[in-house]
Amino acid sequence: MTETGSNHPMRSDLGKYESVRASRSWWDAEADSYADEHGRFLGDDVPGGALVWGPEGWTEAELRLLGPLTGRRVLEVGAGGAQGSRWLAAEGAEPVALDLSHAMLRQSQGRSPAVPLVQADAGALPFASASFDLACSAYGAVPFVADVEAVFLEVARVLRPGGRWVFSVTHPVRWAFPDAPGPAGLVADRPYFDRTPYVERDGSGTATYVEHHRTLGDTVRALVAAGLRVVDLVEPEWPERNDETWGGWSPTRGQILPGTAIWVAVRD
Repeated sequence: MTETGSNHPMRSDLGKYESVRASRSWWDAEADSYADEHGRFLGDDVPGGALVWGPEGWTEAELRLLGPLTGRRVLEVGAGGAQGSRWLAAEGAEPVALDLSHAMLRQSQGRSPAVPLVQADAGALPFASASFDLACSAYGAVPFVADVEAVFLEVARVLRPGGRWVFSVTHPVRWAFPDAPGPAGLVADRPYFDRTPYVERDGSGTATYVEHHRTLGDTVRALVAAGLRVVDLVEPEWPERNDETWGGWSPTRGQILPGTAIWVAVRD
C-alpha cells in the first residue's frame, strides 16, 4: 500500500474478477521495475535464490517453517520471480512456481537452478488433488485476491494429508495505520475492522492495483473452513541487520509494530 492521509480515498469495494484483472495487469506491467528495485533483497544475487518471508528479511533458511524439504514436492503460490522455488530446488525439494503474471515468472529465466513455471490463478490450481507435500507463499497471491476462501480450498485440495501450507502477508494490524515509514505511520487513524480493499484506479476508473485486508480472525476462519488446522502464527521482529526502507516498512515502524504475519497450517 502507498495510502496516506485520513480520508482514505483509495479504499473501495470491487468484485472478484476485477481484482484478478487488476493484479495480472499490474504485475505484468511492473515486473521489470520490481525486479530491478527488489530483486537483490529477494535473492536474485544469491546462488540458488532465497525464500524471503517479508520485508523484515527473515528467510526460510533461518526460520525453517516448512520442515524437511528433501524429496518433497512443493507448490509456491504467487512465486513472482521464483527466487523461493529456486532456493527450494537447491535444498533438494521438487518445487513448482505458480504465478498469475507471466512477466513476473519470466524474471526467473536463465537463473539456476531452473524450476517448472506455471501461469495460473491461485483460486483455480491446475493440479490433481493430493499432488503436493507442501505449499508456500511469501506475500504472493493471498493479499491480492478477493476470494481467499477459494485459494485456501484449492491449496487444501492439492496438498496430501499432513501437508503444510505456509504463507506470509502484511500483518493485519498495519491496516489501522497510514502506510508511511516514519513517525506518521505509528499513529492509528482508521478502523482495524474496515475490510474495504485498497484500490488504485486509472483515469477511466479501472482498477489497476488491489490489496485486500482481513483480520486475524478472518484468516483463521477461512483456513478452518478449508479443512486446514492452524499450528503457528509467526510475527517476526525487525532484525538489527536490516536498515532498509521498503514502502511503509522501515526500522522505525518495525521495531514497534508487527509488519508481517506468517501463517502455518496443516491439512489433516
